[in-house]
Amino acid sequence: MQFEDLKIIEPILKALKKEGYTFPTPIQEKSIPIVLEGRDLLGSAQTGTGKTAAFAVPILQHLFIEYERTHNPHKINALIVTPTRELAIQIAESFTVYGKYTGIKNTVIFGGVKQGAQTDAIRKGVDVLVATPGRLLDLMDQGFIRLRDVEYFVLDEADRMLDMGFIHDIRKIIAKLPVKRQSLFFSATMPKNIVELSKKILTNPKKVEVSPVSSTAETIKQYLYYTNKANKKELLVHILQDQNINQVLLFSKTKHGADKIAKNLKRKKIVAAVIHGDKAQNQRQRALMQFKAGEIRVLVATDIAARGIDIDKLKYVINYDIPNIAETYVHRIGRCGRAGDEGISISLCEPEENVYIKDIEKLINMKIELVNENPYPQTDKPMTEKEKKEWEKEKLRRKQEYFASKKKKQEKPRHIKSYRNKH
Repeated sequence: MQFEDLKIIEPILKALKKEGYTFPTPIQEKSIPIVLEGRDLLGSAQTGTGKTAAFAVPILQHLFIEYERTHNPHKINALIVTPTRELAIQIAESFTVYGKYTGIKNTVIFGGVKQGAQTDAIRKGVDVLVATPGRLLDLMDQGFIRLRDVEYFVLDEADRMLDMGFIHDIRKIIAKLPVKRQSLFFSATMPKNIVELSKKILTNPKKVEVSPVSSTAETIKQYLYYTNKANKKELLVHILQDQNINQVLLFSKTKHGADKIAKNLKRKKIVAAVIHGDKAQNQRQRALMQFKAGEIRVLVATDIAARGIDIDKLKYVINYDIPNIAETYVHRIGRCGRAGDEGISISLCEPEENVYIKDIEKLINMKIELVNENPYPQTDKPMTEKEKKEWEKEKLRRKQEYFASKKKKQEKPRHIKSYRNKH
């Protein structure tokens, strides 16, 4: 099947052809006809399956046909809510690309930046608004945005939305939407709380399920190194001595850990950058652009910051930290090996993470290939429950000492500081 067979109008087909789109992905092939029919949709698809086009293309078609008929002023007829800034930006870019010849206007709003440019765009009139929940509610409270004209509503990455604590924000947004609307709900996983939320948003939906979260693309080769916690950074540098690994997305479980990894790589003359929630939006966007342009070899990211990152032809993903949720592993490595291209995933596993590897292998129903030529093999044993408790107590003690010393420094009399400055 080709896009022409999906009854897509010429202005959108022209844009798709220009981008080299010929054959729809399974999620697009199944979803586009349903959305064009005006039905609500419950979509389950893992990252990298092409679901943005699955909802953007038919929504653009609905809006174009309506605009051609009425020529009404541009107003917010479609709302797409998504959890992260990066994903919001990429969805808006997709609407711009697919709607290039339609005259349909879109804009994106997200927190972490000044709102002036965003409110100016809204004042000028837009048909499609892509938003993160916090900034959307903020601008609604200020009176810049009203949702009374929304005919098409998309909740994207619903599982991640709930993981990030946006459930109350989502409920507030839904309460402001017109009852009569078409709603599309996408989530990579479908646990009970997601299903319950979908029932409150959708009316008699059609369900589309593509590539269950337990599956990894056949084009991705998966490799595993067992090592000790203390040797991980040396093992990473050893792996990166292979110059063929010229562009790699590396996952860290914490923001602090991501900063430490990048700092160590830079010491070893390996060009690296970091994206996580503590980085300013312009820093994150600059790092992402440089990575896409090949100026940065290693992009270190946390799971939340990486959600929505779409890099063409990305071949390598490294799990510096093994995720404790098996589905997260599938999402991570799904960043490479897209659209039939070859991908390579490399995981570095310390003793405390051995149990996570077992969970992952059980989920994906296969053994990850073990790399035996490893200069830093795993020799330590996982801690016992008693040792874990003792270690947690020690970490807490060190943390309290650190903050106590920091507070003490801040409480030094000002005259001491001024005396030092004078002398």
